[in-house]
Amino acid sequence: MTLSFTLDPGFDPELRAEVTSLWTAASNAGGAVGFVHRVTEDEVGAAGAKQFAGLAPAGPDRLLIAREAGTGRLAAMLLLESMRFGPMDHWRLLSKVMVHPELQGRGYGAALLAEAERIAREWGLAGLKLQVRGGLGLESFYLRSGYVEVGRVPGAIRVAPGDDRDDVVMWRDLR
Repeated sequence: MTLSFTLDPGFDPELRAEVTSLWTAASNAGGAVGFVHRVTEDEVGAAGAKQFAGLAPAGPDRLLIAREAGTGRLAAMLLLESMRFGPMDHWRLLSKVMVHPELQGRGYGAALLAEAERIAREWGLAGLKLQVRGGLGLESFYLRSGYVEVGRVPGAIRVAPGDDRDDVVMWRDLR
């Protein structure tokens, strides 16, 4: 199946519920998207309320969603976050990069990143940054997508007592 992308969709209650459901499923499948334990949709909704307050048009952050073209199902999403600091306005932070666990392995993640890069180039941005939780093998996916590791903070993410993971910083130069 192919994906249909939408930047800055109207963030109505229906989409909020779809995003919350996707985020919960991704988290509970072991995805490194802001939580380190099993979560409920209520917990994700509370975290999402803060995260989504910065979305356009009210804020500078932008939401990119991907739907399966045939079904209309929300398949993937990411946020393009502004640093809200003029000297860093030439790049964006990608966060909450996720593909629904039931739809992984179909190339949707690579397609989502490619669309984010296309948009960023259209905006004239110099690059995209993201942070990855170490220990999950995510670095290799982003390396294949053209990102390079530019920094690592050892043990910065505590997923459980005695289980600290690296915070890996990756960069995609768009120049």
